Amino acid sequence: MHRWRRWCIGPVNMKGTGRWSFSVLIRRPCRTTRREVNGATAFPQRTGTCRMAYVAKIGPSILNSDLACLGHECTRMLDCGADYLHLDVMDGHFVPNITFGHPVVECLRKNLGADPFFDMHMMVSRPEQWVQPMAAAGANQYTFHLEATTNPGNLIKQIRESGMKVGLAIKPGTLVEELAPWAGQVDMALVMTVEPGFGGQKFMEDMMPKVSWLRSQFPSLDIEVDGGVGPDTIHKCAEAGANMIVSGSAVMKSEDPRSVIALLRNVCAEAIQKRCLDR
Repeated sequence: MHRWRRWCIGPVNMKGTGRWSFSVLIRRPCRTTRREVNGATAFPQRTGTCRMAYVAKIGPSILNSDLACLGHECTRMLDCGADYLHLDVMDGHFVPNITFGHPVVECLRKNLGADPFFDMHMMVSRPEQWVQPMAAAGANQYTFHLEATTNPGNLIKQIRESGMKVGLAIKPGTLVEELAPWAGQVDMALVMTVEPGFGGQKFMEDMMPKVSWLRSQFPSLDIEVDGGVGPDTIHKCAEAGANMIVSGSAVMKSEDPRSVIALLRNVCAEAIQKRCLDR
């Protein structure tokens, strides 16, 4: 019988960023001595076998910040351990509210430098119109709504050709099966856990079966949840299979955002580790 061992890595301090990263890596066969992996000392633990293609990532929604000090607020979140920044773009058509556009993104990029990852949640009725402006402004990922376009394939191609990653979002009322034909072509799927366009809504637990279905059908896909996610609801998201967590007021309004971000990441990392060992 082969003996399998699990290397448990994390948290790992990412040098020069002030941030922490969690990962789970499984190898076979394993030696009983410790070893260095990604700059961290890894110790052999109990049996298990798999390699997970995704990791826990926490992205504060900066729309919940003090918008008069947006650059400072973004820096504060990154210093508190955020893995990326989630930027909500609303046009007043796809959703009733209006927020900001590519000029603000460009200013943030100049202010924050090249390192922070900008995940653009495009709640707009014509997502094709803003691909090039957002790419030029410094966006890293362009997440559009399936409900906002009649030709997702062409839009995915357009986003990739602009140099950005592709995210695809669905509203609570959209069947997850409608996203499935495109899941193999995108980097991330976003399952909304509130109706898009408004803050402060109650978390929709009945969206979790969508997350579970996506994780079962597309094991390596980044799956993001957005809306009402915080310490009270993170366990449901993590157990369902979400690994990218957008959190607004729970992080931004906290007196200790560093601890909240760490809690959200720890819960997700533990769920990923458990899923890995259960495979």
